[in-house]
Amino acid sequence: MKKFVVGTALTALVLAGCGNGNGGASEEESATLRVGASNVPHAEILEKAKPMLEEQGIDLEIETYQDYILPNKDLESGEIDANYFQTVPYLETQIADNGYEFENAGGIHIEPIGVYSQKHASLDELPQDATILMSNSVSEQGRILSLLEVEGLITLAEDVDKTSAEVSDIVENPKNLQFEPDYEAALLVQLYESGEGDAVLINSNYAIDAGISPLEDSIAIESSDSPYVNIIAVRAGDEDNENVKALVEVLTSQEIQDFILEEWGGSVVPVD
Repeated sequence: MKKFVVGTALTALVLAGCGNGNGGASEEESATLRVGASNVPHAEILEKAKPMLEEQGIDLEIETYQDYILPNKDLESGEIDANYFQTVPYLETQIADNGYEFENAGGIHIEPIGVYSQKHASLDELPQDATILMSNSVSEQGRILSLLEVEGLITLAEDVDKTSAEVSDIVENPKNLQFEPDYEAALLVQLYESGEGDAVLINSNYAIDAGISPLEDSIAIESSDSPYVNIIAVRAGDEDNENVKALVEVLTSQEIQDFILEEWGGSVVPVD
């Protein structure tokens, strides 16, 4: 996967990297902070925060990724000091599946997931046996199914944890919707644009990156009170690092919150 590093050292006296010999953050060694992020909106938000951190003597280096796998691998290896792309349920799944020793350093924003269709103007128009294309990420399935349940298309088992629900937990499906949870999240935009399926569930960051408006182009969208907050993730112990704390403080500042609202008009919602 091709990655791009953004940012230069503030001064020749600043040591390269925030980490120590094994990748741990250390404010004594350096004021450089390397953060991996998805292109949109994460990297753009970090770019806005960059000069604010420079005022505090922190050089923010932004490394962009096109998938959801490499940012955590690079965080574990110490190639980056933090990442900004994932939700809490996804982080928890990754920790359980891969044994990562990561911590949530702070929630920043919510990206409502949307339903898109080239064939139907509303969910009501979905026909019997309609094909629904969705991410193969298990942590996303509960989120998607919860949205469809709220919209009245399906009913999930009463005793299931909605955040971890799977297609097998559907107990009522009046339209006999055919779910295909088989696709990499990054490919869903391409499937939508080529008219595949009757409806496609797409994360807002991928939609926005492709010039698709979640608010204007979706036929249904997740409410802004979603529990799927995008967070700053770090290796265990680094959540108390002063540079990491400064990053979270800047990203949750009024200036950045206002920027998020103005830039994306409600398609991306800052955490209060």
